[in-house]
Amino acid sequence: MATEPITVSIRREVDPDRIAEATVWVQTGVNLANRYPGFLGSGWVRAGEDSDVWHMLYRFANEETLEAWERSPERSWWLEMGRGFVRAEKAKRRTGIEGWFDDPATGSVPAVADDPGSADAALPPAPPRWKQAVSIWLGFFPVNLAFSLLIALAPWWEDVPLVLRVLVTTLVLTPIMTYWVLPWVTRMLRGWLVPSRAG
Repeated sequence: MATEPITVSIRREVDPDRIAEATVWVQTGVNLANRYPGFLGSGWVRAGEDSDVWHMLYRFANEETLEAWERSPERSWWLEMGRGFVRAEKAKRRTGIEGWFDDPATGSVPAVADDPGSADAALPPAPPRWKQAVSIWLGFFPVNLAFSLLIALAPWWEDVPLVLRVLVTTLVLTPIMTYWVLPWVTRMLRGWLVPSRAG
């Protein structure tokens, strides 16, 4: 079993006449997955305002926790609920942090184990880890600095024990980084992270 985090990338085609229903359905799936051990977060975007293509990501701590969710009766019930308006689905997965650097529009992640025939050996590789580290730092440094300066204005903050200060800081900054900053940074650095190949 893999011991590092696994990110699952899913491309779904949704009936454009049932967008409101699909939005509630997606959030229901997130809420259900959030109750499972090992769940590390998720996100989803539509390809465009008039597009019926939705890109979704979710992440678990390892293969064991991911499989527990994927084989759960809750997930089966949830998928059945979406059968009326989800017309096509293609899921892929990647271990480690690389999944957050993949471009959903290119489908540049390896295929999941139950769809081995769809993997393409010519797919672009994930960015080098040093580029991933630089990207994370570029997002984390200004956010952490801004938060530190802001919270330092509170006179009671210095009296808070170090462990609680770190706890509060990470609880506030982790979702900010995961849902807003890291996706924005990787979008801005897309050309540097994954240079286009000639031909």
